Amino acid sequence: MVRLGFHVSITGGIDRAVDRARGLGCDTFQIFTRNPRSWASRALEGGEVDAFRVKRAEAGMDPVFGHMPYVLNLASPEDGVYLRSLESLSLELGRCSALGVPMLVTHIGSHLGSGPERGVSRVVDGVRSVLEGDGTGVRVLLENGPGSKNSVGSGFDELRLVLDGIDRPDRVAVCLDTCHAFAAGYDLRTEEGLGFAVEAFDDLIGLERLMLVHLNDSVGGLGRGVDHHEHIGLGEIGIDGFRRIMGSRLAAAPMVMETPSDERRTDEENMRVARGLASA
Repeated sequence: MVRLGFHVSITGGIDRAVDRARGLGCDTFQIFTRNPRSWASRALEGGEVDAFRVKRAEAGMDPVFGHMPYVLNLASPEDGVYLRSLESLSLELGRCSALGVPMLVTHIGSHLGSGPERGVSRVVDGVRSVLEGDGTGVRVLLENGPGSKNSVGSGFDELRLVLDGIDRPDRVAVCLDTCHAFAAGYDLRTEEGLGFAVEAFDDLIGLERLMLVHLNDSVGGLGRGVDHHEHIGLGEIGIDGFRRIMGSRLAAAPMVMETPSDERRTDEENMRVARGLASA
C-alpha cells in the first residue's frame, strides 16, 4: 500500500496537526514544530507534547516527519548564518525527539557563490558536528535541491558526496522532492526519464536510504531550476507522470504532499487524485 499524507499546520496547538491529518485521510504527515520563517522558537510545553504523542498513537500514523525552518543554510560560507543554522538543527532534533518524531527533513542550502566543493564541505562538517553531540537518534533527511543557482545537492551525484562525507548512514538519509528533481533536470514525465532517475538514485545513493518522497507537481519547466510546487497532475510533470511515479519503486517510501492552498483544488481533492493514481 502506498502511504500518503500532507504537510499539515500546527495552528492552534501542535496536537491539532494530528487532527488535520486524520481529517484528510492521511497515513503519514509532516509538520514544522515552530515558525518556519524565523530563527526564534518558543519552548514546547509538556501538555502539548503529551497531547501530540497520545493523538498520534491513537491515529496509528507512522512514521511522521518534522521539517526544518526555511531560514537555515547548511552550505553558507557566512559564519553567522552557518552557525545559527547548526544551532537550529540541533534544537530541532531535540524538539522532534520530545514529540516522538523519528525523522527530520532539511533543505541543504546554497553555497552563495563560494563554489560547490566549498558548499559540500560546509554541509558535511556542520552536520557531522551536530550529530557528534546529539543523542536523540532522530534521523536527518537531506532534501534534494531544485537546481537553482548555487544550490547544493540538486544532482544525485552531489547528494552522494554529502552523504559519503557525513558517513553516518544510521543518522542521515534522503527525502526526494519530485518538483525539485524535475526542476533540476530529471524528467519524471516519461517512462524512460523516470526509469533513468530511479536507477541513477539507486546506483548513486541507494533506494534503501530513501525515507520520504515529497510528492509535488512543478509550475516550472524541466531543468528550469524553479522551486514552485503545483497541485498533483496540474503542473509540468502532469497526471501521466504521477501515475508512473506512483507505480515505481519510489512509492515504497512514504509520500507527503506539499501542494498549494488555493481555490483551484483542496487538499482533500489532491488526496483523492493521489489515491486514484496509487490504486491504478
